[in-house]
Amino acid sequence: MDAKQYYTAEVHGDYQIFELGDFAVAEGGTIPNCQLAYKTFGTLNVAKDNVILVPTWFSGSHQIMQQVYVGEGRALDPGKYFIVIINQLGNGLSSAPHDTPFPRNQANFPQLRISDDVRAQHQLLTELFGIDFLALIVGGSMGAQQTYEWAARYPDMVKRAAPIAGTAQVTPHNFLLTQGLQNSIMSDPAWLNGWYEKSTDVHIGLRRLAEHCNLMGWSPAFFKKDRWRTLGFTSLEDFITRFMIGYFGPMDPNNLLVMIKKWQLGDICYQRSDNLKEALAKIKAKVFVLAIEGDLMFPPADCEHEQLMIPDSEFHITRTTDGHFALFGTDPHHLEQVDAHLKTLLATPAKISI
Repeated sequence: MDAKQYYTAEVHGDYQIFELGDFAVAEGGTIPNCQLAYKTFGTLNVAKDNVILVPTWFSGSHQIMQQVYVGEGRALDPGKYFIVIINQLGNGLSSAPHDTPFPRNQANFPQLRISDDVRAQHQLLTELFGIDFLALIVGGSMGAQQTYEWAARYPDMVKRAAPIAGTAQVTPHNFLLTQGLQNSIMSDPAWLNGWYEKSTDVHIGLRRLAEHCNLMGWSPAFFKKDRWRTLGFTSLEDFITRFMIGYFGPMDPNNLLVMIKKWQLGDICYQRSDNLKEALAKIKAKVFVLAIEGDLMFPPADCEHEQLMIPDSEFHITRTTDGHFALFGTDPHHLEQVDAHLKTLLATPAKISI
């Protein structure tokens, strides 16, 4: 399967497209005929005060967010809320290097910032649905980066926020991690500085990326306890090949690189005069910062360090052996904890009122 086959509704489930037109990005440059791919669940009420926004993480799409976090009786219950899942720019369903026309295609796709996603999402919500408030924004990993940016950029619009396993400002350790992810792809001679003919030509780089993510995405306890067996794999090699390489192998390398660089540059202080403490102090939302036990990508201590700077906030650690990739829904116990925290947050009165 190549990238053109992978980034389709047949693989990721149906979705809608919002046309942004020519979209200028923060680093300079423009995405021509920019598009956001999104999916909604539930019904927008008359007051338009039951909106939950869910941004996607690195490599993820609306499909996995829906499968793992949305459902009847869950915190994100479409019977109660109007849930909007928006695919981040560069992920292959929203505008990305692999399908943008010449001359903005492939390596000439503009460098993105987290703020570009948030501005584009704001345009979609306000222009398409006339939404003025979010009952909740919740996102994991890169989705957490977008959650922080939303709360800082539109403080009078976000009533509650739940960043999961992510930070508002990338740490030096996280910067080096993302540099390693980039190098995994770019070390493949077939990458050709981003001008490869087919995404499958860069299969060695994609394999290296998968192996790197395998090391950092799961906790040491995941491997020590052979957790991959309970997921249905016959050996560690089988798990790495069929799950990790099988997951990243069909993706487009340039799409992944655009998202990795955006992740690496994640900083709510970008283009603001505030330092991190000042920027976080201006958030008006009720915030639950959720960290994951054993997370090597966004360690709980890094998440708590930022939470202490947010005025109306709480810090919670979810317990699991799976580390960062518990976000994928591999541990039902972890999902129960996340649901419980989100239900509590949604039941908590917010300072911002309509």
